[in-house]
Amino acid sequence: MAKIKLGIIGLSEGNGHPYSFSAIINGYDPVAMKASGWTGIFDYLEEKDESDFLLGIAEVTHIWTQDYNESIKIARASKIKTICNEMDEMIDVVDAVIIARDDYEHHYEMAKPFLEAGLKVFIDKPLSLNKNELLFFKSYLKNGQLMSCSGLRYAKELDATRTWLREEKNIKLIRASVVLTWEKYGIHMLDALFGMIDFNVTSVIAIEGKHKSVILKTESNALIHIDALGQTAKTFEMSIWSDVRREAIEIKDNFTAFKRAMFYFIKMIKSGKPQIDAELTLSLMKVLIAANLSIEENREVFINEIII
Repeated sequence: MAKIKLGIIGLSEGNGHPYSFSAIINGYDPVAMKASGWTGIFDYLEEKDESDFLLGIAEVTHIWTQDYNESIKIARASKIKTICNEMDEMIDVVDAVIIARDDYEHHYEMAKPFLEAGLKVFIDKPLSLNKNELLFFKSYLKNGQLMSCSGLRYAKELDATRTWLREEKNIKLIRASVVLTWEKYGIHMLDALFGMIDFNVTSVIAIEGKHKSVILKTESNALIHIDALGQTAKTFEMSIWSDVRREAIEIKDNFTAFKRAMFYFIKMIKSGKPQIDAELTLSLMKVLIAANLSIEENREVFINEIII
């Protein structure tokens, strides 16, 4: 089977995913990656063996960003052969695209031409907070043409927790904390949590102080409390309590989380089958939207109010 050709689209402020996603698939040039300024990405790539990368399964062959000089830096660091002047140059020459930008306000306009041309598309989290845009994306999520998630859905640190949660019937409380904003980073914890447990959220209450704090009520009466802490030390952590057990997890291994996300996207390209249930992806977007509405209207917002 011919190697899958991928295009990558970036860049948004503070988000190094065009570098990391491409390097995980293509390998990387250590000198160029170190010179890119993304020290954290360079450091975790340097810790890995050649066998840890997705070499040979697919190749990122084309790149476009809104800054041609940045495109050059990414291409050198992550061994991408072709730099595009316009996004749509990729349409007839790649099999799929990765929109590696977390500025969700632009996801619809960027993804639309590729989806309508029949290409498979991965969109960085969050997919969108606009209900009309989500309605457009819905059919593509269902037919296995579109995938969107946080890499933390596949975090290695959660592997053991996933196992015991399959048998645990009485979760009482889940608390999670994440750096930066609810709109962009709340999805990290939502994807991580609901990759392990069934989605049964009924309503959302959000409180805003020095940071945004969001409480999810569930059908089982368990509470899920997520804090988006704004500017602070790097934080991706959660604690889970049941009647008999408490589990505390801190997620640090970005490389493995991103690698697994790219693996499942490539699996979707090959199989044409969704790797994440479409309704779950949309439900997580509903939670993000409901929390913002709760702040705006100072009330509890029920998930069934958000129609997509």
